Amino acid sequence: MTTTLTPEKPGIIPPSNHPHADVIHRLEAGGSMLPDTPENLMQIIGIYKAYAVPMDFYWRDLLYIAERVFLNPLPAFKYFLPQEYLDLHNHYAGDTADLRIWRGVATAHPELLEFMEKGEVKRKLPKLLHHLWHDRVNMEFAEACMVAMLWHQDMGGRYNDYLYTDEYKANCDRAIQAYFKRNPLMLGLHKLFPEMFYEKCRELSYYSNLGLFWEVMAPVFFEMSDIYDEGGFKGVPDAMDFLVNGIFAVAGRPIYHHVYIGDECYELIPKSKGFTWLYEAALPYVEAVFYRTAPFRGTKSYNAQAGQVPSDQNDFHYGILYADVFPVGSAGIPPTLLMQDMLHFLPPYLLDYYQQYCRGEDDILIQLGITFQRSMYNVTSAVIQALRTALLYPLDDPNPRHRTANRQFFEAQMDRFLRPEARLRDIQSQDYR
Repeated sequence: MTTTLTPEKPGIIPPSNHPHADVIHRLEAGGSMLPDTPENLMQIIGIYKAYAVPMDFYWRDLLYIAERVFLNPLPAFKYFLPQEYLDLHNHYAGDTADLRIWRGVATAHPELLEFMEKGEVKRKLPKLLHHLWHDRVNMEFAEACMVAMLWHQDMGGRYNDYLYTDEYKANCDRAIQAYFKRNPLMLGLHKLFPEMFYEKCRELSYYSNLGLFWEVMAPVFFEMSDIYDEGGFKGVPDAMDFLVNGIFAVAGRPIYHHVYIGDECYELIPKSKGFTWLYEAALPYVEAVFYRTAPFRGTKSYNAQAGQVPSDQNDFHYGILYADVFPVGSAGIPPTLLMQDMLHFLPPYLLDYYQQYCRGEDDILIQLGITFQRSMYNVTSAVIQALRTALLYPLDDPNPRHRTANRQFFEAQMDRFLRPEARLRDIQSQDYR
């Protein structure tokens, strides 16, 4: 299924009166919320490549934690990926792919392996030293995204509902009994406080959910980088359209949670439940991470009397689409960890661009954050266009009522960017740096 990119025919319906009418008209013409300029295209593709390399670690480690670390009460080495997971074949890359999206290798990306070996210091040191020096991929960012999905969990789909069923709890019981079969203390605790263990299993099921989501996105971004290097994208709408087609291509990918204890596989969430990538992972991820997340620690008071945090989770607006990237350098704020990860894998053309426009190296993480924000507006545009394709009408539909329905859909989406914190208006200008 593809998205029609036919320009809007004038006169079928009147122009929009929405404050973001210019963006709505661009979406109606098959475009993105991000303006179509060569500079924007270069920035978003470059940052997709820089994001994909650490993402190749994120998804592997998320699955490792969900499948192997499981309920380890002291998971001190959960960020130390065993060779088995570095060699784990991505289902969307390599010769063994279920659906080959990226033409590259199915195992861990060569740039990732090189960084894991030598880090920023460019020296081969014991892995523990690199870890303690924080010269590594920042998995804390990936876990922050997982926590956002876990916390903002009731956002459509059936995945979260299943986590509270008796069937899921019975599956957890079998895995817990097997995992702690030689540990009577933990089995006793499980008997006394079963909900504590079930809640931990639910969290681990979201580890698996996010890992399976990012397993798709990493090869998508790698392939987009290769296509751009070959001159295959002519503009931002082409890049958005590639994402739309990718969404439909993998929409039915199963989302599940398997735990491996010894040689046995315990299915906490079996593939047979029919949970799918689009509805149980992709859409909840966009909602939880792009839009909502939570206030960065130290920037808002969580004291109820202060009233700085909304009482309704639906009103949360702290995702990358709303973020003020300038203060993200504060210690411990998750986006800064991602910017630091991407810094190691910037393609040369994007690095040259930052050297031209940055205020020295101290400014480069801020510029990375702004570029990342632009790129995620393009990803969100792809999600909006995919939903419109699935739920409504073609962009060039000659029926005015159908065009009006599309218009109402786009206006409802743009209503979310009427908040003063939204950066939609900022990214319309190339001077937003």
